[in-house]
Formats: sequence, structure tokens, C-alpha cells
Amino acid sequence: MKYAGRCHCGNIGTVFESALDPAQIELRACQCSFCRKHHTRAAADPSGMLTINVADRTKLSRYIFEYGTAEYFICRECGVYVAASTLDENNRRAIVMVDVLDDHKLFSRQSTAVSYDSEDRSQRLKRRNERWMPVSIELG
Repeated sequence: MKYAGRCHCGNIGTVFESALDPAQIELRACQCSFCRKHHTRAAADPSGMLTINVADRTKLSRYIFEYGTAEYFICRECGVYVAASTLDENNRRAIVMVDVLDDHKLFSRQSTAVSYDSEDRSQRLKRRNERWMPVSIELG
């Protein structure tokens, strides 16, 4: 199945592809200060795929913090946090914020609060490579 979504103004679009039932996909609510401020509900299917389409790259903020292992896609126009992607050009992996998806109500599983504060840089990269999904990023 394909689940399309976008930020509020439509500049950043997403397509989340997964064979899993959306009601069974684990939703994670990261407890870092950035994610708490955005009230995130993140999803990924390691066997799935995420496509991120940006119409106007000047309206895209690619925020990087802490260990510098991922970038967070935020629309400069409407302020919506859409997805996050690892920075490894040879093996990019990503998560999507399910609330940007048009069919977000299908993702009905209760989100689990998670904290990754105890991870070092290598543990963080390993977890993302195992649990996040492949991503294609198309910049307009």
C-alpha cells in the first residue's frame, strides 16, 4: 500500500510504501527535546520505502543536531516536521511522521515513548540502519 502525505502548505510531499497493516505498524514518540516539541509519531517499515518530494528547496529546512547522524525535514513555509533521514549517501534510511499522511487515522496503534539518550553515535547509526526504511529524496 502507498500512503501519501504532505506538509501543511504542500511544499514537502511524502509517499510511504508498506505491505504492513497500518494499524499494526509501531509508532514511536521519541522523547528528545526536538521531537517532544513537535509531538512526533514516527513510523518506519524496514522492508518498505519512503519517498520525499520537495517542490521548492528554498522552503526546506534540513535541521541537523546532536551527533549529526540524521537530518530532519522541516518546511520553512508552514513549519511542519515531515520526516528524518540518515546522512549516509550510500544507505539512506528514514522515518516518516504519520500525522502528515492523508490516511493518518489508519495508523491507530498507540505510540510508544522512547528515549535514545543512552546511545552513542555508533549505536544510533546501527539502530537506524536496522529499523528505519530506505528513502528516495527528490528536490525540486
